Amino acid sequence: MYIVQIASECAPVIKAGGLGDVVYGLSRELENQGHTVELILPMYDCMRYDQIWGLHDAYKELSVPWNGGAIHCSVFCGWVHGRLCFFIQPHSIENFFDRGYYYGGNDDNLRFAFFSKAALEFLLQSNKRPDVIHCHDWQTGLIPVMLYEMYKFYGMANQRVCYTIHNFKHQGIGGMEVLRGTGLNNEGYYYGYDRLRDNFNPFAINFMKGGIVYSNFVTTVSPHHAWEARFTGISYGLGHTLELHQDKFGGILNGIDFDVWNPESDRFIPHPYTATTFAEKIKNKKALRERLWLRQEDKPLVCYIGRLDDQKGVHLVHHALYHTLARGGQFVLLGSATESGINDWFWREKINTNNNPDAHLELGFNEELSHLIYAGADIIVVPSNYEPCGLTQVIGLRYGTVPVVRGVGGLLNTIFDYDYDPNHPPEKRNGFMFFEPDQQGLNSALDRAIDLYAKNPPLFQQLALQGMNYDNSWKDPAQKYIDIYDFIRHR
Repeated sequence: MYIVQIASECAPVIKAGGLGDVVYGLSRELENQGHTVELILPMYDCMRYDQIWGLHDAYKELSVPWNGGAIHCSVFCGWVHGRLCFFIQPHSIENFFDRGYYYGGNDDNLRFAFFSKAALEFLLQSNKRPDVIHCHDWQTGLIPVMLYEMYKFYGMANQRVCYTIHNFKHQGIGGMEVLRGTGLNNEGYYYGYDRLRDNFNPFAINFMKGGIVYSNFVTTVSPHHAWEARFTGISYGLGHTLELHQDKFGGILNGIDFDVWNPESDRFIPHPYTATTFAEKIKNKKALRERLWLRQEDKPLVCYIGRLDDQKGVHLVHHALYHTLARGGQFVLLGSATESGINDWFWREKINTNNNPDAHLELGFNEELSHLIYAGADIIVVPSNYEPCGLTQVIGLRYGTVPVVRGVGGLLNTIFDYDYDPNHPPEKRNGFMFFEPDQQGLNSALDRAIDLYAKNPPLFQQLALQGMNYDNSWKDPAQKYIDIYDFIRHR
């Protein structure tokens, strides 16, 4: 099968969050299973050009109709760790992707509407006819709209679209300027409630809604998050649209790259280990303590790795720090804040704990350090308010670091409570879970983890080993996507 992935990110060349990891990991596994995969990405000026091999001109004269005229683009081609990627570079006064950032412009809706238009135009003009176009998040939500309202009449009637939603909170909102720019000029038609009109703003079009309405199949990144999107407020207003299109909507759990996240061969940790050599893990704990100037004592080391924002339950992350210290444990945090108020809050906490030999707060992103923390910690907390899939808890399992999570989204699909899970026998359980988004809920799960560590080390180690035995690679999710691709091709 010939598959084209169109996205705004692909790790490690373009990465602002988990989307980039998913696009790369899924593409790689699809190729491993014998399919041809190409990726189309924006050519940002600030992307990691050192992660591209053999970058060269692939299509110099791409003319993209836009706003009644046309914008000239160049298309470059290169390999990102083995993945064949095409990068679209527009030449226009708007400088859509020459701004030193991926997201955050006041005209992001126009930037990615243009990218979507240019991606389709590149497929059309270069005579590429994939079996399936796989689009991701709001940035590419207009691709199925334009494909089935415009491009199918120009020789692209056989292409099918799978659309994956990674985060319902960001949906892409625009108005007539988007319709004019893309050539979807029939305002009365596209502002219809059954097409692009936002469910709560009659004067706006919604990119993500367009993706849902026009795609052949829609996925989100875990089965439980798909249920939440249908039946709770987590879809941020798109619940009715999903209900209307429920026959083509489902959830597929994300995987992780088992080559990147592998304690046996991880180049960022000093002491490799496996489930059979688990005793080596404690040497990484010692190395982590040495690096972060923590005291060397027999006590549990709890960590948090991830963004510091409301989605991640930042108030509970803060509480976990002090609750762990009160219980005689150590706490390591690696994360960056998305809001200035949260950033200031945690900088104050960093200063307050700076001389505490049992706490270290690292505010920022450090890929190398994250690997060492996964390898050195005993417990990882993931107290999210909502979590479409979550990768940190799965990486924690891979490294034998026991997760303590809130029972939402993909966390509920990957972590099975040591004491209370009704659907898994004791030998298949792998962590601790709580449900209420408050301090008492977190305490109940974190205390059980710390108590097991302190009172019964052999059972705690067995729980960690059970987590390591789970296969959360891309192998099974990729097969599920292949099944969807086959389904929509013959529908």
